Amino acid sequence: MRKIISRSAGHAALLTALLVGATGCGGPDAFQVSEACGTKVDPDLIGQLLPRGEELKTKDTFSEPKQPRCEFEVDGQEVVGLRGDVVEPFIKPLEINERTMLRLGNPMPADVGDGATISDHAAMAVQACTYKGEKSQYVLVIDGVENPEDTAERRRLLEEFLRSQLPVAMEAEGCRP
Repeated sequence: MRKIISRSAGHAALLTALLVGATGCGGPDAFQVSEACGTKVDPDLIGQLLPRGEELKTKDTFSEPKQPRCEFEVDGQEVVGLRGDVVEPFIKPLEINERTMLRLGNPMPADVGDGATISDHAAMAVQACTYKGEKSQYVLVIDGVENPEDTAERRRLLEEFLRSQLPVAMEAEGCRP
């Protein structure tokens, strides 16, 4: 199901975004996004990771309550994916996804949660938590990121996004540190 984003969107599963007016050069400014996958996000951070465009849409899917998923679409093209997972404590998400992160460009560890990997076009963080009384882990992944064009700046923003979003996403899913 596709949803067009508007200011009046209030449903928790909807991504709320506002397109800020055009710049003096005629191109659009960054989208201001306040919610993604049913959780609040830092509007400045996520907006910087999305390409500029005229229309932002999202496709929200939840395979089950502990697995929020959303895909961002700008001007009809799917660009960035965001997902969270509550997984068993013995699973090693960073090791399992090592090849994928390598394919996405120069993976490097980051000091976020219990462990994180930042690549040129994606980022993943893992944090131990308790979910419904059971020891678990929360995994947050953002991928398909091409913006900003400067790779070092993109990687910096990806790490900053993980750092700010991981505790918010965990809280929203009921996965307590």
